[in-house]
Amino acid sequence: MTGLIDPHRDSDRYAIRVDGHLDARWTASLDGAVLRQDVDGSTVIDCPPIDQAALHGLLRRIRDAAVPLISVTRIDHD
Repeated sequence: MTGLIDPHRDSDRYAIRVDGHLDARWTASLDGAVLRQDVDGSTVIDCPPIDQAALHGLLRRIRDAAVPLISVTRIDHD
């Protein structure tokens, strides 16, 4: 099926953009993710390869911290 995530794929990389600049405390708790603060006032969280459960856990933490989510983009392996 086109557009659906392959449940057999082990992990993917994601770029998660949020509104506002996250501070350094987030870096220590993101298990290898890199924060990139953009001049437009947003932060991109470049995640290492993670599975769906880890992605949803990270998105839940962002939601629970009341950080506005802008986008989640899967980065192709190619």
